[in-house]
Amino acid sequence: MSVEERRRASRKRLPAWFRTSLPTGGAQSTYNQTRSVVQEHGLHTVCEEARCPNIHDCWGRGTATFMIAGQECTRSCRFCAVGTVKSPPPLDAREPEDLATAVALMGISHAVITVVNRDDLPDGGAAHYKACLEAVHSRSPAVTLELLCSDLDGNLLALAELLDSSPLAVFAHNVECVPRLDRQVRDARASFSQSLIVLREAKRLRPDILTKSSLMVGLGETDEEVEDALAQLRDAGVQLITLGQYLQPSWKHIAIDRFPTPSQFASWDACARELGFLAVASGPLVRSSYRAGMLLDEARGGPPVVTVAATGSAVSNLAPATLTDEATGQS
Repeated sequence: MSVEERRRASRKRLPAWFRTSLPTGGAQSTYNQTRSVVQEHGLHTVCEEARCPNIHDCWGRGTATFMIAGQECTRSCRFCAVGTVKSPPPLDAREPEDLATAVALMGISHAVITVVNRDDLPDGGAAHYKACLEAVHSRSPAVTLELLCSDLDGNLLALAELLDSSPLAVFAHNVECVPRLDRQVRDARASFSQSLIVLREAKRLRPDILTKSSLMVGLGETDEEVEDALAQLRDAGVQLITLGQYLQPSWKHIAIDRFPTPSQFASWDACARELGFLAVASGPLVRSSYRAGMLLDEARGGPPVVTVAATGSAVSNLAPATLTDEATGQS
C-alpha cells in the first residue's frame, strides 16, 4: 500500500455523537435570510468555506465569521486545511471597505474576523487588521467585533498598535493544542508559550477587551494536560475559552488520536468554570468561533451558552446533555 492508502485506511470513523440538527422557527428564518444575502451578493465567509457544522446555529443567532489578509498562510501547521505559501500576494487595499459592506449587508449582530499568518509583513498584518476593524465599526457601529488574531510572530509593538483605540469587544488567539504537542501540531514558528505572551500582553494593554482562546483535543494529549493548559490560559488572563474535537481535514494532515466522549467535554467545561473563565463552550463539534456572540453575552453576565436551546454541540454539567456517550451509555 502507498502512504496515502495506508493513511486513508487508518482514519478513524466518527462516533455516533457527531450529529447536529437544523434550526426551527425564528432561527431558521434568520438563517435563510442570511444565506440569501450571502448568495445574492457573492459574499465569502469562513462559515461556508470551512463547512462549519455549526453554521445553522450561528447564522440563526446573528453571528458570522470572515477571513481576511488572503486565502493562504505563511505557516504550515499539520492540523490546518488552509493553503501555505512563502510569499503571499500583496494585501488588498479594498478589503476593509469590502468587509464592512459584507457585514452591513448580512445584518449580523456579532462579527468574528479571523486572519491567516502573514510572516512576510514586518508587522504581521496588524495595520491591515486594524483598518478592517475600523471600517466595519464605522459602517456598523452596533455590531460587536471579535478578532481571531495570529501571534504576529511575537511582535508586541505591532500588537500594541493594533489594539490602540481598537473598537474590539473580544481579542482572540488560539493556542490550538497542549504545550507538549506544539512541535507535532503547529508550525515551528508558533508555540504555546509565545501564544500566552501575546494573550497576556493583550490583556495588559487593553484590560477593557475580553480575551479568548481555543484548544483542540484528540491530538495525543491526556485529560490532565488539557486541564493544565486551561489553568495556564486562565493565569494569563484569558476569560473566554472553547474546546473542540480535532477533525482531520485530509489524509495528509496529522491523524486523530482519540475521540473524547461528551461527558469528558462536560468535565472540561466544569474545570474551566472552576478556574474562573467567564464563558465556556466545550463539545465535540465546538469550534473557536462557536456561538461567539452568545459567548460574549455570557461573559457579560448573560446565561451560559450551553443552557440555551442549541442546534450545535456544546455540552456541560450545567444543563441537560444533548449528546450521548456511545462508549459509556452516559449523557
